[in-house]
Amino acid sequence: MVKIAQILVAAGTGARFRGDTPKQYSALGGKTVLRRTLDNLQDALPQTRAFVIVHADGDEWLKSALDGFDGAIITVPGGATRCLSVRAGMATLEDLEPDYVFIHDAARPFVNAGVMAELTETLSTKQAAVPVLPVVDAVKEFKGEELGADLARGEMRRVQTPQAFRYPDIWPFYRSMDERADYADDIAVARKAGLSIGTVDGDERTFKITFPEDLDKARRLLGRNTYIATGAGFDVHRIEPGSSLWLCGVEIKAGFSLKGHSDADVGLHALADAIYGALAEGDIGDHFPPTDPKWKGTESYVFLSHAKERVLARGGQLQHIDVTLICEKPKVKPHRQAMRERISSLLELPINRVSVKATTTEKLGFTGRGEGIAAQASATIELTDEG
Repeated sequence: MVKIAQILVAAGTGARFRGDTPKQYSALGGKTVLRRTLDNLQDALPQTRAFVIVHADGDEWLKSALDGFDGAIITVPGGATRCLSVRAGMATLEDLEPDYVFIHDAARPFVNAGVMAELTETLSTKQAAVPVLPVVDAVKEFKGEELGADLARGEMRRVQTPQAFRYPDIWPFYRSMDERADYADDIAVARKAGLSIGTVDGDERTFKITFPEDLDKARRLLGRNTYIATGAGFDVHRIEPGSSLWLCGVEIKAGFSLKGHSDADVGLHALADAIYGALAEGDIGDHFPPTDPKWKGTESYVFLSHAKERVLARGGQLQHIDVTLICEKPKVKPHRQAMRERISSLLELPINRVSVKATTTEKLGFTGRGEGIAAQASATIELTDEG
């Protein structure tokens, strides 16, 4: 049986996409674009032995995007160019020794199983295969702001991915590739290597998400609408004798503690409730009843992690969170960055989307009298109507 591997190139930053989230991690029908691409590739070519994800080094979204996928996954940091990223992915396949390798843009979520089958069949007679589409619009030279001569569109084709290759034929050329090499795509590498190349008819639906409007187009194709949900959380805990307390996942040696059934982390409690609220799934007490002794003394990150898992189960994507701690003491500012980093880690959310603030009530009320600490939080989540 033919051994097949697939490489997904997901290392781009998406400068043209102009979003806070790289396009491959944007929400599309209850999944990230990357996860939807992965699922569709697996369905279209179920005999795949391994999927190689070439990602941006230190990618903060990758783990969540892959969570629950049951295929064999290899992840590898990308290079400075697409060519070097693909080479890094190819190198991981040496031990697997696949017969064929398919190279695909992670930002092309719609994969046609018929096209995949035709690419596979073409590799029985050619060393490389690529899906192409005709150019239907008039094409002209363009220099600066001036239109030039007409070009022969009948002699042109639009080139898509996946692009397919016999691995033993293409890998040696990638392995010896100069570090400065920068080809337009992988089929250009095959042409430079002198490989025989076959073409198959592509699919208009296999377009690449490049601009924000492309994501809207993809959502329309799915027939699903996304919406932004916001939730608010509020919590209070009484101060009691002790040596330290937990706030937003960070232990602070404050000379006192907070009273609670769990570890009384008022910040994480408010934040978990904000996420549950955005999901319209009640509050912490519904999921972790305080009357149940098994939750006594539980560390509050357990509650927050469960809230995050509920977001994923609903096919949602956290966009931003904000926590405000209300107290006279301890001083929050020296610990604020550590709190942001802890929440960022727990939620697998980029730190620039995590806000932690503090304020006082000017000596008024129970917080002003130093009797307790309060916290309020908000969470913004992208969800689909079906979720």
